[in-house]
Amino acid sequence: MKRRLEDCRADDACVIPLSNLDVSEPKRFQDDSIWGCFERLRREDPVHYCQESPYGPYWSLTKYRDIVAVDTNHKAFSSEQGVTIVDVPVEHWTHSFIKMGPPQHAEQRNTVSPIVGPENLTKLESLIRSRVRAILDGLPRNDAFNWVEMVSIELTTQMLATLFDFPFEDRRLLTYWSDVAVGTPKAGHEIDSWDKRNTILSECLDYFTRLWNERINTEPRLDLISLMAHSPATRHMKPSEFLGNLILLIVGGNDTTRNSITGGLLFMSQYPSELRKLTENPKLVSSAVSEIIRYQTPIAHMRRTAATDSIVGGKQIRKGDKVVMWYISGNRDEEIIENANSFVIDRKNVRQHLSFGFGIHRCLGRHLAELQLRVLWEEILGAGLEVKVVGEPERIASNFVHGYSALPARIAA
Repeated sequence: MKRRLEDCRADDACVIPLSNLDVSEPKRFQDDSIWGCFERLRREDPVHYCQESPYGPYWSLTKYRDIVAVDTNHKAFSSEQGVTIVDVPVEHWTHSFIKMGPPQHAEQRNTVSPIVGPENLTKLESLIRSRVRAILDGLPRNDAFNWVEMVSIELTTQMLATLFDFPFEDRRLLTYWSDVAVGTPKAGHEIDSWDKRNTILSECLDYFTRLWNERINTEPRLDLISLMAHSPATRHMKPSEFLGNLILLIVGGNDTTRNSITGGLLFMSQYPSELRKLTENPKLVSSAVSEIIRYQTPIAHMRRTAATDSIVGGKQIRKGDKVVMWYISGNRDEEIIENANSFVIDRKNVRQHLSFGFGIHRCLGRHLAELQLRVLWEEILGAGLEVKVVGEPERIASNFVHGYSALPARIAA
């Protein structure tokens, strides 16, 4: 539901003094109350400095053009100090190609890019379609079930297992490691310390190291481990760098797609007129997929660190400052996207969104994500399935992954 500034409560964070406004609070993403705060920043202070937060001081970019300007300027705004608002303790830091600049970034990225190249995606489409059909056929009829668990996670985790050539029976480990990797340790939670997080991710590294040792002694083939094991750019990685790249690839292939799969069903329920459009004209599927990805914005932000003094939106940003690009806000910028707070599957320039980022770090797997969503909706429409949302979604408490833990659904027999 659209959240307008004037609807905010008097004690809400979207009407407190700008100097005290911290849009990084995970609870606001979990209870879906963040929208008015971003609307206020876009209107009053698009390049906003937050002096005090649990993550230290940081700049918020909330307008489309400012985000693109920073995202495409990797020389002035570096990813080498991390890509999330969280500053990971030095002893738990892992390197990966998203945290690198040229030329090393391109060398490592290009090592794994063939797996999501056009030729391989063409080969993968029939596999994805058969899996989607099997998943949909296996869903209960006339009984409520959790769409996140039975569809979103299952489809994306099967795909991840294929990309890594990971033992299929253990594929849910990939989901678990992804969830651990993107979470920030918090007292009272399952992962309550950086040491515990490190212990679990060390188990991930051990498992993949066994796979690496198998692949490096066999002929190269088209899976992510083999590609890295046989490439001069990656075969000599230190264990921490191998783990960093594993986390990057697992999270990139898991969280973004699975939460867009969930968001798509939710939005079609919230906007039944758009679902009717799609049902009456299935050729709109590709357009609908782009709108789902914009409206969901599965990665809420990316962070950069100023490598030099710069001016953004008229504000002086100093070298060393933390700069957070709120993709989730830029995707609702009505200066660029007309009627941005509404879900419209046949809007003009539907691919003009920020969800995949821009510049040298633009999402490597974006075409695979779109393919999985497209096939899913083609199969839902082709089978004539009436999938109804029958309860409120449960969102996760994260300012990085904009996602869900549950979405109750039912299919009529």
